Amino acid sequence: VTPRDTEVHFRTERSKPRLGCMLVGWGGNNGSTVTAALLANKMNMSWHTKEGEKRANFYGSLTQASTTCLGTGPDGRDIYIPFMDMLPMVDPGEIAVDGWDICSDDLAVAMEKAAVLNWNLQQKLKPHLKKLQPRASIYRKDFIAANQEANTERFCSVEKGLNDTADVLLNSIKRNAAEVSASTLFAVASILEGCSFVNGSPQNTFVPGVIDLAEQKGVPISGDDFKSGQTKVKSVLVDFLVNAGIKPVSIVSYNHLGNNDGMNLSAPKQFCSKEISKSNVVDDMSNKILYPDGKKPDHCFNKETFLLTSYSIRTLLFLGYSTCKNPLGISTYYI
Repeated sequence: VTPRDTEVHFRTERSKPRLGCMLVGWGGNNGSTVTAALLANKMNMSWHTKEGEKRANFYGSLTQASTTCLGTGPDGRDIYIPFMDMLPMVDPGEIAVDGWDICSDDLAVAMEKAAVLNWNLQQKLKPHLKKLQPRASIYRKDFIAANQEANTERFCSVEKGLNDTADVLLNSIKRNAAEVSASTLFAVASILEGCSFVNGSPQNTFVPGVIDLAEQKGVPISGDDFKSGQTKVKSVLVDFLVNAGIKPVSIVSYNHLGNNDGMNLSAPKQFCSKEISKSNVVDDMSNKILYPDGKKPDHCFNKETFLLTSYSIRTLLFLGYSTCKNPLGISTYYI
């Protein structure tokens, strides 16, 4: 290997473009929660709980609540600034949100059904969310899940003549092939419109034909499950251990879920998508020194449904929670 230095000059556009975000499953728990959070912060809302007054914030957001190292000062100390001040970024309150759902409820009804946000906050948001109605979505019963963003479809088959190339996939869509999933249809539509597509679910939305089409059109696509909770913690811990020269040989985890995600994952085909995604999350971190035989950590993921737990996860995130509701953790990933 020969080191090479290349001096690069680049200029960042200072003007901030308008940004729109369309959510597949907008009327679900995550879609209604992220929309409510954007509105609550835009309107600087506050509400009362038994612990006192709470005020909307962006805790948990990478762009709005984290810092980055700008450089070193004259005294040799690192200087950190808010991430959002490093580059011109769109104000989250100015994001235009829209989307689709197989349920026709407006966002106010969806928020109430989700039962994620404090009741007093819901009452303040209700008049604003009542005006927001999801567009009619794609209904494919064989792939159906509780909600699409950050939830789970079953894996679809990857077959030659079905979805192995862009042209083959487009032909499969034209003839309404049953094994083309709804998430793949949305991804293809987004690419054809020249819009970036982010997949927040663990199923194989990006079949070879979708990747081929995105490369042909020059459209960015990304995402393989948001991994916002337990999986994120495991990723951080394993990365720390491996970088310290410690070899994890086995990881066994349990998810206790009482929400729609839990009920959705009770279906074997849907659970398979999640199991593959979670089990493989630590594989990329293993190195050839600790694992010379090419083996990976023995990683087992289990899921049990307990209705009483609902969405509860202990953490501290935006909108004033010390007991995190699962959609709150996922919503910060959007922002």
